[in-house]
Amino acid sequence: MKFKSNNPFLGNKNFAGKAVTRTADAENAEWISYGEEMTISGTINKTFLMLVLLLMSATVIWTMSFNGYNTMIFAIGGAIAGLVLVLISAFKPQLSPYLAPAYAVVEGLFIGGLSAVFEAMYPGIVIQAVGATFVTFLVCLGLYKYKIVKVTEQFKSIVIAATLAVATYYLIAWLVSMFTSFTPVHHGNSLMGIGINLVVIVIAALNLFLDFDMIEKGAERRQPKFMEWFGAMGLMITLVWLYIEFLRLLAKFSSRD
Repeated sequence: MKFKSNNPFLGNKNFAGKAVTRTADAENAEWISYGEEMTISGTINKTFLMLVLLLMSATVIWTMSFNGYNTMIFAIGGAIAGLVLVLISAFKPQLSPYLAPAYAVVEGLFIGGLSAVFEAMYPGIVIQAVGATFVTFLVCLGLYKYKIVKVTEQFKSIVIAATLAVATYYLIAWLVSMFTSFTPVHHGNSLMGIGINLVVIVIAALNLFLDFDMIEKGAERRQPKFMEWFGAMGLMITLVWLYIEFLRLLAKFSSRD
C-alpha cells in the first residue's frame, strides 16, 4: 500500500499526477505553458515570502502584548482563521496564491500571541525555539539534499502512521480533558511528558522529509505554477507545528529549574 504525506497539502492529488512531457504539453496547452510550471526555486521563494509575512504579523501582536494589550482574541482568531484557510486550500489548491499569504498573516497572529505568553513566563524561550526550529529545518534539508535520508514508500508509511497516532492521541486527550478533570500526561513537565514531547518533535521533523520529497516530485512532474504556493503553505504548516512543539518542550525544561 502506498502512502502520501500526512500534510493535507503535500498529500493532495495534485502532487500525484504523472510526469508531464513536452509532447503532452503541446497536446494539452490549455493546462500549463512553459514558464508557468512549478519549480523548486519558486517554491523556496514563496516559502520565504510567507515566512516574512508571518514574522511581520507576529511582531505586531508581540509588540501589542508587551505594551499591555490583551491580544488573545487575535491569537485565537488567527488560529481559527488559519485552520479554515488550510481546509479551503486543501480542496481548492488553485486558490493557493491568495490563501497562502493570508494563512501566513493570520498564523502570525496566533504565533505572535502564543510566543508572547511563553516569553512572559520564561524569558528567552522564544529565540531558543526559533533557533531550534531553523537548525532542525537546515539539518533535515541537508540530509535530504545529499540523499543521506531517502524517502522511500516504507519511510512514508512509518512517518504517516506515527503522525496519525500522535494526532489521535492529542485529539482524545483534548476531548477527555474538556469533559473531565483529567490532565493529560504530556501537559506536565514530568520525564514522561518531556519524553512524549521529544517523540513528537522527531515525528514533526521527519515530516519535513516528506514535504521536501513531495515538493521535488511536484516540480519534476511540472505541476501548475500555483502549486508553488500550495507546497510553500504545506511546508509552513510543518514548520509552525515544529516551532510550537519546541516552545512546549523548552517550557517544560524551564519549569523544572
